[in-house]
Amino acid sequence: QVQMVESGGGLVQAGGSLRLSCAASGRTFSSATMAWFRQAPGKEREFVAAITWSGGSTRYADSVKGRFTISRDNAKNTVYLQMNNLKPEDTDVYYCAADVTGINVLRSRPVAYDYWGQGTQVTVSS
Repeated sequence: QVQMVESGGGLVQAGGSLRLSCAASGRTFSSATMAWFRQAPGKEREFVAAITWSGGSTRYADSVKGRFTISRDNAKNTVYLQMNNLKPEDTDVYYCAADVTGINVLRSRPVAYDYWGQGTQVTVSS
């Protein structure tokens, strides 16, 4: 059974930092493109960042470029999202996702991803 479990969310003041982790189990994700999305109540799920299986290529939403960094450790089946200089508008539930098709393209649409975590809440106070 595939499981993806996010952790590291919480409450932080504007300008602060958080590091999210997503641990995957049940299969190997070393060849999967991994991504982070976020979603607010009543809104569509929004792309945040993605990383290829090797970690050699990344893609970011314009709203987080220069502030967030996605990385991965294939030996641990874990993907990370380092979030710096957080803003109140970053408040959302953050989800990790895996695209296991092996196409190795950094896609931004949620439908492109096969597995999802349950989400972790990030709240940034002003």
